[in-house]
Order: sequence, then structure tokens, then C-alpha cells
Amino acid sequence: MSQLRQDLLRLDDVTVRFGGRTALDAVDLEVAEHETVCVLGPSGSGKSTLLRVVAGLQPADAGRVFLSGADQGGVPVHRRGVGLMFQDHQLFPQRDVGGNVGFGLRMRKVGRAEAERRVAELLDMVGLPGAQRRSVAALSGGEQQRVALARALAPRPRLLMLDEPLGQLDRSLRERLVVELRQLFGRLGTTVLAVTHDQGEAFALADRVVVMRDGRIAQAGTPLEVWQRPASEFVARFLGFDNVVEATVSGERADTVWGSVPVPAGTRQGKCRLLVRPAGVRLLPAAEGLPCTVSGRTFRGDHVVLLLRPPNGPELEAACDLRGAPEPDARVGVGFDVNDVVVLGPAEDGTTA
Repeated sequence: MSQLRQDLLRLDDVTVRFGGRTALDAVDLEVAEHETVCVLGPSGSGKSTLLRVVAGLQPADAGRVFLSGADQGGVPVHRRGVGLMFQDHQLFPQRDVGGNVGFGLRMRKVGRAEAERRVAELLDMVGLPGAQRRSVAALSGGEQQRVALARALAPRPRLLMLDEPLGQLDRSLRERLVVELRQLFGRLGTTVLAVTHDQGEAFALADRVVVMRDGRIAQAGTPLEVWQRPASEFVARFLGFDNVVEATVSGERADTVWGSVPVPAGTRQGKCRLLVRPAGVRLLPAAEGLPCTVSGRTFRGDHVVLLLRPPNGPELEAACDLRGAPEPDARVGVGFDVNDVVVLGPAEDGTTA
């Protein structure tokens, strides 16, 4: 029988205020051992403040932080056993790569031979074998990111915290490194709490995603759960879904300005806000379904996003294959796939639905 995973980090009712502004509003959060949790949210949502509270860099005005069951109230940063990695890396320019990676080990008075062994091991893990004597100034952005990661991992922190770790890198490098990070954390069994504004980065890296709004948790769940079932209109729009309208559900259909839309079986009846993901907007012959005019199209690599203008209501986004995508001003019909229809939670106050 498998053992239940234990929480390594727990936040109970944590509140932080800056003057009249509440940056964190009674936040509860748990991170299990060996779990990677990514906190997402727009600027000002409180995600970086949350990280700083856990690290001990920002005191909480109320609530408590626990690491391995121990209350961290009054425990200084250097005694919390956490590793920190920031967006700008904050490497020491006067030290070579080995000196940067081994800095935390020296602070903990680890013996020279053991420190050298550990530095070599970590540089190999992050894809920079034998780079100990290289100057950090001569490294690329991606290489600096790897050195910063190795430095954060060197003291074997019980919790590794990342603040926009890949924010300064170009997209292709970010996409490659995020896969490598997930594999590395899995091999090491590292517990990770990361904050980012990049949805793709969070969904690729995390076991669990936490979306924040105005200092509160708007939704938490696996990447698949959050993507497939946003809890509110705020979460849906933050994820980039704009096909949201008012609806009245009756049976397994919903009445909208786009006409009758199918809803999943068991949907609660009455008024609601309804999301149709672009993949669920199906193109039909012009004489069928909801009549629309193609008002725009955007190439997205492996598919095309169409902007469709119906007779009434907001425009619709539809995702379709590259081949056969209609041109602007073309007339099409539209139907809706129930598998991509989501009835959103009524609350828009940032609470978890």
C-alpha cells in the first residue's frame, strides 16, 4: 500500500499588507514532498509576495508558514533550508562558475573535496560538465540560468523556490529548458515552488498549478484540470479563452446570443457564464449552424486561429487545421462541441470555485 504524501510546505491564512493594499489575503496553500507547484497570475496578484513570505524575506501580517510541520515564525532566511533562484540569476561576476555553484556549500562549511565533488555533479546534471573554471560573463543567458539553478540546488534545499526563472530567455530556449527542469526535479525528488506569468511554462513544469488574483487563490488543480475546467471567467480569460457569454441553461442546452449551445450532462440549470474553447467552435457549411463572417485569421504554427463575427454578440475564436482554413470575409456556419463547453463558476471575487 502506497504511503500518503506529506506536506513539506503549508501556508495557513497568510495575509500581507502594504499600506492600504492587501498583497496576500488569507492564503491557504500546501505543497507536498517531491511536488512541483507553479503559481500563476497577472502582475500584482501576489505571487512574488507569496514566495518572499515562504523564504522569510517578507514578514506576514497574519497567518503562519510551516516547513516540514515546523512554524517558521521568527526563523531567518538562512535557517529555513530553502533554495532561491531569481529571474536575473544574481550570479557573482567576480567568481567563476565553480565559485558560484559552490558558494552555498562554503557558507555551510562543507569540506573542500566534498564541495568540489558536489559542484562537478551538479554541473553535469544541468548540462555544463567541466565548466567550473569558466567566467560567468562569458556564458549565454541559458548557461547562466543553469549555473544559477546548480547554485540553488548545491546545499540540497528541502524546498527550491523559483521566481520567474526563465523570464529573460527567448521562447525556444525556455521551452527546451522547462522540459529539462521537469526531468531534473523528477530525478532529484526536489520539492519546488515556482512563480511565473507564463502559462506555457507553468503548465509544462508543474504537477499542480495555482492561479492567483488580487492576493487570493482563484483556482488550484493539475494543469489538465485547470485548462479543461477553469473555475471562473477570470481564470478562463487569464488562460487566453475569450469565448465567454451569458447563458441560461435548460436541460442539456444553453440559450445564448450565439443560439443554442450544448452543455455537459448534469450542468446546473439557470443563468450562468459559458465558455466555449476555440477547439470546440466547429466550422460548418455557410447554410448550417450559426452564420458567421471570418473577420481575421492568425497563423499559430500547427493551426490557424479564426476570428468569427456572428450576427449578434461578441466575436468567436475558432481553432482549425492549416489546410482548408477559410480566408478573411468568407462566410461560414458554426456549431459547438459539448466537450469544449465549460459552465463557469458564478463567483468573480477571486475565491476558489
